[in-house]
Amino acid sequence: MGIPADTIRELVAANADHSCESPGCVRIVAVADLPTRFGEFQVVAFHSPTDQKEHAALVRGNPLGQEGVPVRLHSECLTGDTFGSYRCDCRDQLELSLRAIGQMEKGVVIYLRQEGRGIGFANKIRAYQLQELGYDTIQANEILGFRADERDYAVAAHILQSLDVRSIQLMSNNPHKVADLQFHGVKILGRVSLEVPANPYNRRYLETKRIKAGHLLESPGAESLSEQVDSAANGVTEPHSS
Repeated sequence: MGIPADTIRELVAANADHSCESPGCVRIVAVADLPTRFGEFQVVAFHSPTDQKEHAALVRGNPLGQEGVPVRLHSECLTGDTFGSYRCDCRDQLELSLRAIGQMEKGVVIYLRQEGRGIGFANKIRAYQLQELGYDTIQANEILGFRADERDYAVAAHILQSLDVRSIQLMSNNPHKVADLQFHGVKILGRVSLEVPANPYNRRYLETKRIKAGHLLESPGAESLSEQVDSAANGVTEPHSS
């Protein structure tokens, strides 16, 4: 059972002229069923009047007005999500979260259009070039004049507000994502790990995220993807205190 048709019509109508002072302002423009290889979802299309980008939420069940909703915030990664790059863990994390939420009664996967940790596709490829010269992923971003991570989660917070999600279980290894969402008013009840096995191409990348960016990662390859899906689907979480 997803979001009822009457509720969808009300959401779209209520968002038709939505505009607010939030830096992450978005409005719901359309909702449709989306059967996938990971399960039955509804896809919600959002438009941001601030940056003119379009974002998506894949919704499992009906999370409106609910507490403790499992949520994955996933930032766009063309090379990983679409092309299957081994240089990162993005596609693995996306598929892991979709498989897990696809087994749940309710949940949301938010897909944010902020490629390359917010620096854009072309700069991401420039950063790859620098990594091939020996710099790590953070050093490469800084050489290009960016912070280690330029992403902002104001849009994600507004998406959750638009869907009337009262509180969440966040599927993430990134403590900065937790802090940024809380800054924007999202109530986080716990964290679900999304660690995936390393490969020869992304081992240094994952170690850099763990050591320099503070991501909550254990030793690479400690648990298989199938075990991670089972844990996430069963709601194995760590309580998070503000």
